[in-house]
Amino acid sequence: MTLYIGREASKYIHGLAARGVHYLHRPGPTLQDLGFMLLPELGQDKAYMSETLFTFIFLSFFLWTFHPFILKSKKIYTVLVWCRVLSFLVFSQMLRILTFYSTQLPGPNYHCREGSKLATLPRPHSAVEVLFINFPRGVLYGCGDLIFSSHMIFTLVFVRTYQKYGTRRFIKQCGWLLAVIQSLLIIASRKHYTVDVVVAWYTVNLVVFFIDKKLPELPDRTSGNLPLLLPVSSKDKEARTKEENHKLLNGNSVDPADWRQRTQVNGKVLEDGNVHADNAMNGA
Repeated sequence: MTLYIGREASKYIHGLAARGVHYLHRPGPTLQDLGFMLLPELGQDKAYMSETLFTFIFLSFFLWTFHPFILKSKKIYTVLVWCRVLSFLVFSQMLRILTFYSTQLPGPNYHCREGSKLATLPRPHSAVEVLFINFPRGVLYGCGDLIFSSHMIFTLVFVRTYQKYGTRRFIKQCGWLLAVIQSLLIIASRKHYTVDVVVAWYTVNLVVFFIDKKLPELPDRTSGNLPLLLPVSSKDKEARTKEENHKLLNGNSVDPADWRQRTQVNGKVLEDGNVHADNAMNGA
């Protein structure tokens, strides 16, 4: 519940900031851009391509994080992975808010160009009008929140997370390839300038790198020597109890990592079979 509330709060704050910068947006001639020169414009009828690819990436990552509830190979904790992902996303979005409020560029998207009625917003009549952010129209047709691309924040965070905790090398390679294609489609559909995408590539990677150093490493669920980090169901508890009882009946310790051969000498238990004579036996 806390995770959900935190996620929704960060999304609302970001949406509120994007709505606010739309009031400051002033349409103008599209800036000279190297990506626009190299990539042909897709046009309004094909602008959906970048959104379709982003939806595919988002859903694929979402389903992968919940695979421990379906498949038997449980190598990750879903809640811990999402806590990590949300920390990356929140910090990156906060940096994004700072950058697009620092400098407002004329939007290259079709609804943000000169002559479009959606390019500028009339002055709000009350604070309530701003706080409700006109969802979802205000989110879909926003202008001014350019540097850096929010779509690339999500894409790179998802790809980097799977790169670290995923197990399929082919999927990791496909993930990076899709991130590159996503970057090109965003530029070709004129939703962002090239600088918005380039800044996202190095900023998000740096954010993930530094935050990853501060957060504790995620445990591997396949290891049997882990402390109980998350609440488990009664079924899991029962299975865990049966396993511990079975080990005790076989003469093993509950934790196999602590089981070692022991040798008793002069009333003392020594580990690993290393027999050390007492001082009184030095001359023997």
